[in-house]
Amino acid sequence: MELQSIIESAWNDRSLLKNLQTLEAINTVIEELDKGRLRVAQPTESGWQVNEWVKKAVILYFPIREMQVTEVGIFEFHDKMRLKTGYKELGVRVVPPAVARYGAFINRGVILMPSYTNIGAYIDSGTMVDTWATVGSCAQIGKDVHLSGGVGIGGVLEPVQAAPVIIEDGAFIGSRCIVVEGARIGKQAVLGANVVITGGSKIIDVTGDTPIEYKGYVPERSVVIPGSYTKKFNAGEYNVSCALIIGKRKESTDLKTSLNEALRENEVSV
Repeated sequence: MELQSIIESAWNDRSLLKNLQTLEAINTVIEELDKGRLRVAQPTESGWQVNEWVKKAVILYFPIREMQVTEVGIFEFHDKMRLKTGYKELGVRVVPPAVARYGAFINRGVILMPSYTNIGAYIDSGTMVDTWATVGSCAQIGKDVHLSGGVGIGGVLEPVQAAPVIIEDGAFIGSRCIVVEGARIGKQAVLGANVVITGGSKIIDVTGDTPIEYKGYVPERSVVIPGSYTKKFNAGEYNVSCALIIGKRKESTDLKTSLNEALRENEVSV
């Protein structure tokens, strides 16, 4: 509560960024994020709770940092942010040239292929972040998630009350998918290649006799592919992108088997 009070005061009065107490509080929050003891958002019995004050601390961290040069082998960086270190002790496999910023939590058993993870992100155990995937600021990635090659998980820092992008446990995100603007992907859901989910995206379940529409949320165990629907404009009718739920993972089978079956039966590219 003391940390939160200091952060809230500095948010409302940026002159406080010159105070030692404020600087220490901001640095403490980032350290707690880095170690996973504090999260931008966390699951509760009624859904996900966004800790707005923590997002404020992340935003306030930028102006108190100074630009510096960092050399890693033949690579040179010029930035305000430190890079995450100590992967061996953390039990995280990192394939060159994967990069994660200090202030992102990466749990034991995570594999980072050449990819990028931004400050405030949370990646839980057993997750694979595949080649050229990006995990944006404050994104929350669950256990045993697979982010396939080229996946873009958007960062959501402002507005501070907005929920971050959330990928729940066991989800499979296919190649070149984009999930942004606080969209949430439910547990064990499967997104086929090139699916785009935004906070306002139409996600239409077409498995029943009548369509069921969601916005910015993919229900648990859904199998999703890119789709389109016809929309009228002043200049005429045009097809607009959406996402289609075409099936469900089966609870009765092992998750890996269920994933393979879901992809095969619904002819989903990944």
